[in-house]
Amino acid sequence: MVVAPLLGWVLLIFQFVLIARVVVDWIDVLGSGRGGAALDTARRITHGVTEPVVAPIRRRMNTVRMGSVGFDFSVLIVFLVVLVLRLVVVPLIPF
Repeated sequence: MVVAPLLGWVLLIFQFVLIARVVVDWIDVLGSGRGGAALDTARRITHGVTEPVVAPIRRRMNTVRMGSVGFDFSVLIVFLVVLVLRLVVVPLIPF
């Protein structure tokens, strides 16, 4: 009977971890790898939680190239799918 609210909370927390993953990755990229142990720990946690979901999407998608820069949109796609699940599918689950 508490499936819908619980699923909604789990998906919301997963979205926050995806956002944290993007922030940690950008800090690492922009900081030229000078993040230290705290950044390494944050990366291990965020990637450990999200990689089982992101990796299959990444394997099916090609990296988008713009000049010498490659963009991996797999995290964005997972984020959007989780958002749709949370906003559209979860409310349809009966209590």
